Parts: sequence; C-alpha cells; structure tokens
Amino acid sequence: MDNGTHYRTCHLCEAMCGVAIEMKDGRIASIKGDEEDPLSRGHICPKAVALQDLHEDPDRLKKPIRKTDSGWQEMDWDEAFDFVADRLHKTRQDHGRNSIGVYLGNPNVHNHGSLVATMPFLRAIGSQNRFSATSNDQLPHMLASLEMFGHQVLFPIPDIDHTELFICIGANPMASNGSLMTVPDFRGRLKALKQRGGKMIVVDPRRTETAKLADEFHFIRPGGDALLLMAMVHTLFEEGLVDPGPAERLVKDVDLLRLAALAFTPEAVSAHTGIAADDIRALARRLATTRKAALYTRMGTSTQTFGGVATWLAYCLNILTGKLDLPGGVLFSQPAIDLVELGAMSGQQGHFGTRHSRVKGLPEFAGEYPASTMADEMLTPGEGQIRAFVTVAGNPVLSSPNGRRLEEALGGLDFIVSVDYYLNETTRHADIILPPTAALERSHYDLIFSMFAVRNVAKYSEALFAASPDTRHDWQILLELAHRLEKQRKGGRLPLRTELGWRAFKQLGPDPILDLLLRSGPYGADAGRARGLLQPAVDLVIDLLPKRHPLRGLARLSPLNRQWQELPKGLSLNALKEYPSGVDLGPLRPSLPDRLFTRDGRINLAPRRYLDDLGRLHDFLATPADTHLHLIGRRHVRSNNSWMHNSQRLVKGRDRCTLMIHPRDASRLGLQAADSAAVSADDRQIVLPVEITEDIMPGVVSIPHGWGHDREGTRQSVAAAHAGASINDVLSDGVIDPLSGTSVLNGQPVTVKVWRPERQRKRA
Repeated sequence: MDNGTHYRTCHLCEAMCGVAIEMKDGRIASIKGDEEDPLSRGHICPKAVALQDLHEDPDRLKKPIRKTDSGWQEMDWDEAFDFVADRLHKTRQDHGRNSIGVYLGNPNVHNHGSLVATMPFLRAIGSQNRFSATSNDQLPHMLASLEMFGHQVLFPIPDIDHTELFICIGANPMASNGSLMTVPDFRGRLKALKQRGGKMIVVDPRRTETAKLADEFHFIRPGGDALLLMAMVHTLFEEGLVDPGPAERLVKDVDLLRLAALAFTPEAVSAHTGIAADDIRALARRLATTRKAALYTRMGTSTQTFGGVATWLAYCLNILTGKLDLPGGVLFSQPAIDLVELGAMSGQQGHFGTRHSRVKGLPEFAGEYPASTMADEMLTPGEGQIRAFVTVAGNPVLSSPNGRRLEEALGGLDFIVSVDYYLNETTRHADIILPPTAALERSHYDLIFSMFAVRNVAKYSEALFAASPDTRHDWQILLELAHRLEKQRKGGRLPLRTELGWRAFKQLGPDPILDLLLRSGPYGADAGRARGLLQPAVDLVIDLLPKRHPLRGLARLSPLNRQWQELPKGLSLNALKEYPSGVDLGPLRPSLPDRLFTRDGRINLAPRRYLDDLGRLHDFLATPADTHLHLIGRRHVRSNNSWMHNSQRLVKGRDRCTLMIHPRDASRLGLQAADSAAVSADDRQIVLPVEITEDIMPGVVSIPHGWGHDREGTRQSVAAAHAGASINDVLSDGVIDPLSGTSVLNGQPVTVKVWRPERQRKRA
C-alpha cells in the first residue's frame, strides 16, 4: 500500500466512524478520526486505533488448520475445502439435512462480502438448525418492527440531531455509540442537544456513562421496564395526552391498547420498578408535551424476561405521542442500498413462528431458532439432532447463556468447522478452522448499519492491504464451500449453466453487486433528459401492478420514482471512490405511508401476540418483588462482545471484568473492595474481583459481557493474560422471553458470596 493517508470506515462496532490511516513504509503509522466523514465528523473511540493491532496480531490465523492427534496442523486450501465438503455431505447423507447446525456471529453484519455469500452458503447447507447472535441481542426490536410496520428491519431511528428531549431506557450510547441507532460521537451530539435547550433522561439499573451526563436519572429494577412503559401508556390515556400526530390516520387499534393498560397504574407498578408513581407520570407527560422528543430502548429492555413486550411498548409510546415520522422524533432511514425494500420485493419482510425447535418448541424468527437452545439440539438424541456444526465469525461459548453446557455439547459432535481467524473458546472445539483475510485486506461497505444511522450516508472503503495469494476472503470461503456442497448433492456435477454461474460469482465477488444496487437505488443514476420519457412508465408500474409484484418493487427502488425526486443522485461504486470520506445523503425525513409494509398499509398498534402476553405481565405485577440479587451485563467503550480482548491497548489499565455491587449489599454480604466474589446460580459459578459503587442500584449486581478467556487450548495470548470471567457461565440457557424466544441476559437472580480460596481448598 502506498504511503500517505487512506480513508476508511471502522468496522469494530455499529458506529461507522470514519478513520484516516497514515501509512509509512507499508505499515500503519497512525490512525485518527476523519474530519471529513459526514457522519462521525472526526470522532473515533479507542477501538478504532486497535484496527492496527487486529491486523498485525501474531495470534491471527492465516492458513487452514486441522486438529490431529499430535496437535493443530496447517493444510492447503483445496485440501481443506474438500475435507469440509466431504464431512458435511456425509453427515447430511447419514443423518439428514437438519443434522448440520450453523451459527453466525456478530462480525458478519459488519462485512458486506460475508452478507452477500451467506445466503447461497445456507441454501447449500439446507438445514433448519440455524442460529445467530440475533436472539441474544436485537430480536425483540426486529419482531416489533415486523408486527407493527410489516418488515423485520424497518427500525424507527431517533433523530437525535434535531430532538429536544431524548429518553434513554436500558441503553448506554456513551459506551456503544449507539446500537440499532448508529450514532458516532454521542457525547458531541448530546452537547449540541443541550446547547439548543434540550434535555436527556436516562432510566437504568446502573448509573452508566450515559446516565452520568443526563439531566435526569432514575434507577429501575431489572425486568421492570415493561411495567414502567405500560404505566406511561396508562398515564397518556388517563390524562388525555394521546395524539399520534403525523401518523394518526395510519394507526389502528388504539382502543385495544387503552384497555390493555387500564390495570397498570403508576401506583400499581411503583414497587416493582423502584420508580415513584409521580416520576412515572412526569416522564409520560414530558414525552407527550415535548414536540420533538424520542424514546430509545436497547439491550437492557430487550434481553430480559419481558423483552418483547417492553420493546413493543416503547414503539407504542413514540407513536401515541406523535413522535413517529416527525423530524426530531423517530424516523425511518433511507439508505443508498435499501435492504428493506429489496427484502420486501423478494418476499423477505420476515416471519415468526412458522416452525418450532425440536426439543423445546421455541419459535423460529426469520429462519433461525433461539441461540439458547443450541445445546439442547446437540445433546438430545433423535431425528434432527445436530451432529455437525458450522460457526462463522462467532464465539457462542462466551456470548450465549450457559457457555459450559454448550462446550459440553460441542465436545460430543461428530464434526465442527469454523470460519474464523482466531483459535478461541469456541473454535478450539473445531476439527478444522478456515481463517479469512483480515478486515483491512478487503473492501468495506456498511450494508446493515447504514439502515440504522441517524443521518443518511454512503461510504465505500477500498482494501488497505493487498491480500496474500495464499489467503481467502470470507466470501470466497463461503462460496467455495457452497459450490462444492451443491456439487456433492447433485452427484458430483452441476448443469453447465449453473456451474458457469458459480464460477462467475466466485470470480466477480461482492463489489459488482454493490455497484448495481447503488446505481439502481434511490440515489442512483440521474436519467437527465431521459427522465421525461421514462417517468410515466415508472409511475404506471407503481400505480397499476400489485403491491408485491417484483417489477413494482424495482420501480419503487428506482431513482426515477417520484418519491425520491428530491434526493441527490448519481451514486455508484466509482462515485464513492471519488469521495473516500463518504457522501452525505441528508437528514432523516418523513416517509409514511410509503415506508409501511403491512398488508393493509396501517400501523398495528396492538398485535395479538403482545396482548396475549400481558397475562404474564399481570401475574408478575401480582407477585411480590423478590429479594434476590439480580444480575445485569454492561458495555465498555474499549470492548465489543468477545472478540477485541487480544489487543493490549484495549485491555490495558485497571481490571474491567469486575462485579459491581452497591455498598449496602456489599456490607450485608461481608464484601470489601479487595475481595473476590463467587457469583452463582444453581450449579453454575464464576469468581471475579469486587467493585463497590453507588452507581449500581441496591439489589442489583453487574458483570461485563464477553470475557472468560481462561479456557485451555486457545491461541489468544493477550486475552488469556486478561481472562476475566464469563457472565454466560452463570446465566441459564433455560430462561428466555417466551414471547420472542430471546435469551434473558439481564435480570436473572444470582447468589453472591465472599470467595476465600484457602477455605475452598480445605472443603475440596
């Protein structure tokens, strides 16, 4: 790579921060924020600087390795592909297609090449036993979007750059820079909000980094969010504050929601939430009477026992108070590559509960079963039992509940292949690991997070380093395996046209597809003088063809659609290469009713599945609040899940994998700051240092997510030296939100005791 400054998007979290990477003598000399990036505007967090560490990491695998009796051995790519295809094909022949399980990890959504290749790979596998990080993360938001707006990834995004009131519940954007709300430099945007006279209110069981900057903060008991939100809905109806505003003519079933909220008065829910009734009413009034306001919820509300209901109610509150489709409220983005419209055009708006898992009968979502039941499907004999497993850029041993049980299950499988460049806590169980190139060795375009950004932008980054001839990109690995599996399934030979198609796909790669999607999208080619001739034809197609007709979908996406006539035009891959810092496509804009995908074109305010789950919420309200300590996770700006702890600059400093506990609880349990604590639930236990702080609510303890690098057989030297403990070694995989199938990562009860190693040795 030439010396000088090269511009790129950091791919390490959802924020899409622009970076300026200075190169000297073929190496990275410095990484700074890109001042010209239209979204991040020069901001970066400490993770971005670690891009260099990940690229240069000596622990990173670069060639396929296979487990043998004498240890891991390297092998060449063709041999590795044949080995994997043969073993997977044999498993499918011997035990049926559902005997192969697949897990897709979080990094896949940061990688357009992997996204493009995943679907043909999954089709070639052919199994219904698919899993991903979705059910440990954002599933309640996707379900609410599907049920209310008709599309699983049509998320209402807070217009934080123009709002006057930002209410944040169960989220910490100061650490995350947003999640399902791509918002780099949250601190700077919050400062701007306050300078224009706005306020931020935070509700959380922990006084987070975000809460410390809030104008108003309330502790809430873990799992009580649905009760708080329902009491706010009750207040809106009771005080005549319901006004859907721009969306009023599109909303249906308002009365059903009013009836559902009758019993949930602020007084009734106060004890279970830990928030005074007057404060609940005041919160509802502030949301209703501030014209430009947005209510935002995230992990704390979604990954809990009432995650589905809580997320639905947050959407309802924005709608009931007229904040949906209003600048300064919550709006739908309009990305350059519109996966929402493309999905709808191909009939892929999403689906839920079309089938259920074999062992526990849990509902699928978009073709995936909940990750919490992976071990069940491996350990339970019978037709459809998982015998072989594929992981792609995932570490579910650390990121899914009951990681020790999942390890036991992985150890009993016939075959495991991992597409990953680390020998980590999950891939150490694999028979073979296929390592892809590092991120800086491939091009980058944010297909997913552009849909969640607080401003419409487009940015393409060319590869910073040339990939070695003896390496493979992840999309090449997935396509090669898919091709060979399809040939195996067809008896070793494909029809000539199909074979040529596979070869072309593998030769061209994902970037020509990007170019086509950019050119044909809302900001694509400008028809110029030809618009006058083509416009009537496009109008006719949109007006006359059925709603779900593919040609109508293409016309709706076309830059010739009158709906997009005010948008900038001329986007293509070459155009983006001319603007390496990215292109600003403008602020979020009102888009209803055109952006709805429900059958009747209206917003379903009270879907039946949510109303049916309220009986469980009534039962919870009628039960006295228990006295257990309840465990919640937490996020740190230097970390993201389990895959960034092998960078010394990200883990250096004081230990961050600690048990946060309130002084009152610490005193009651005899814990002191220098102690270690044993945290347990049933027969699961971890030990970690104690951090006594008033920033945690009494009755609540907190452990960060993604640690636990003390397993033998890994090759992550820095991570192993800063191992920490995995919160998922305590959490049960049997506790889920029954409405959505989401893992309960926040609010499970635990026992905490002082850890005395010498006493434990005597007992042993």
